[in-house]
Amino acid sequence: METIRKCLECGEVLHGRSDQKYCNDQCRNTFNNRLSGETNNHIRRINRILKRNQSLLSVLNTKGRTTVKRDELLKKEFDFNYFTNLITTRYGRVYYFCYDQGYSPIDGKKVLLIYKEMNKEK
Repeated sequence: METIRKCLECGEVLHGRSDQKYCNDQCRNTFNNRLSGETNNHIRRINRILKRNQSLLSVLNTKGRTTVKRDELLKKEFDFNYFTNLITTRYGRVYYFCYDQGYSPIDGKKVLLIYKEMNKEK
């Protein structure tokens, strides 16, 4: 006796290959988009913030090393809560990076911006 196979998305009876899971491409896409939608949306939102932060630092740091007011970054919607990595120097200074652009708080009002060339793969 053959078992009745149904589409994982719409429940329609499947005909054809024994390993078929969906009745068509639309059902397959809908199922997979729904499955990963929330996670992907959260990641997309964070990536947008990181890209905006990197872009702002890049525009303000044209010389490779400069100082700006913290308020100037905040006015341009820079989000200090998001960064890709941080480096602590042997002297204890902490640099927060958004990809290749970094910053370090100098005091409560100023921020030192730096550029770090990314390692190129061979």
